[in-house]
Amino acid sequence: MVRDMTRGSITRHLVSFSIPLVLGNLFQLMYNAVDSIVVGKFGGEDALAAVGTGNPVMNIVILGITGICIGASVLMSEFFGAKDMEKLKREISTTLLLGSVFSVLIAVLGLFFSGWILKMMDVPEGIFSISVLYLRIIFLGMPFTFFYNAYAAVMRSVGDSKTPVKFLAFASVLNACLDLLFVAGFHMGVLGAGLATVIAEGVSAGLCLWYVNRNMPMLRLKRSELKVDRQMLKLTLQHGSVTALQQSCQPIGKLLIQRSINSLGITAMAVFNAVSRVDDFAFTPEQSISSGMMTFVSQNRGAKQGERMKKGLPYGLRVEAGYWVLICTAILLLKTPIMNLFVEESEAIRIGVDYLTLMAFFYLLPAFTNGIQGFFRGMGNMTITLVSTLIQISVRVVFVYLLVPSMGIPAVAWASLIGWLCMLAAEVPYYFVYMKRWDNKNSQNLKGA
Repeated sequence: MVRDMTRGSITRHLVSFSIPLVLGNLFQLMYNAVDSIVVGKFGGEDALAAVGTGNPVMNIVILGITGICIGASVLMSEFFGAKDMEKLKREISTTLLLGSVFSVLIAVLGLFFSGWILKMMDVPEGIFSISVLYLRIIFLGMPFTFFYNAYAAVMRSVGDSKTPVKFLAFASVLNACLDLLFVAGFHMGVLGAGLATVIAEGVSAGLCLWYVNRNMPMLRLKRSELKVDRQMLKLTLQHGSVTALQQSCQPIGKLLIQRSINSLGITAMAVFNAVSRVDDFAFTPEQSISSGMMTFVSQNRGAKQGERMKKGLPYGLRVEAGYWVLICTAILLLKTPIMNLFVEESEAIRIGVDYLTLMAFFYLLPAFTNGIQGFFRGMGNMTITLVSTLIQISVRVVFVYLLVPSMGIPAVAWASLIGWLCMLAAEVPYYFVYMKRWDNKNSQNLKGA
């Protein structure tokens, strides 16, 4: 359903847009857990280790692709808000063609360099060959991954956040069923797990293409319209490349943090794996609300509704704070049962509970940082999102290495707090300077007119 955010209740738009994203992302997180269970139970420890080894690499690549699509979505939302359908179609065409070349290139490079990448990661010889096989299969599915994210960005740019989530949910269930068929039924191991993922990705991409062409005639592209617009290409690269770098910073930082945790031993590794899953469930809705803010701000910027556009930040931060109250309360009440789901040793449970007690309160800060980043993305200012993310993750990694040897797992929570505070210290003053410049520029334009 197309949603015009240039009129109507701001809070209702943000909540209605964000809820499907939250549900879809939470569904994806739950599916990932089920996927690991199927592979581990029916494929064995080697298969599970091989899949786990390939996932960090693929997360970085997928987040890079997602970053390009986010950058393109900002432009699409702006053109939709301005009711400029010609520019919107040119941007869609340019994004699809750019992404096609990029994703095919990634697939080819991944096919040839998977072994080298895994050698650099010191993957044990015992699982090296099956890890290479799995990674190559997943790389070959990159074009499908791009097309799903690109068409999801197209639909979200016009306010439809529900349809992409429905297709994601369907693909996730299909993936789980194919895992059971290939891995449990046909005993295909990592080959079956990789094929299941690629087939599900292809189906989700196909469903998005079918839906847009069938139900959104204003976004349907004719053959004659499939061409690269140089101006749009330049803008998409400016927005998308910076966002892709920003998206990739977090998983790289997490790999460095994981390395520090590994030095504490197996119990600490198990606890950190458990609390990291809880972190994912906490952060994902905050990021979804941020996406809603981005689309709202972009549409209103394109419609030249400056005052309404500026309201996107305070209204969005209120929604973020409301979510934080819910997640903080839930974790404080359920922290011990949550840890019991993952680990059995009393010491491991105690460490995890200490971490979650801190983070339940600290989650307010990433709610605000995500909200501010969503606003800046909607304004088309991707540079500050990259710079502030680099500050946050760099400070966080440094303090993890300084504090973990003496404090253990809770040090990660304190390091995260310090990183988010530094991020806000960069973003908040910049916001006031940036908006003052924006107001001055627009007032001059009005005088000139």
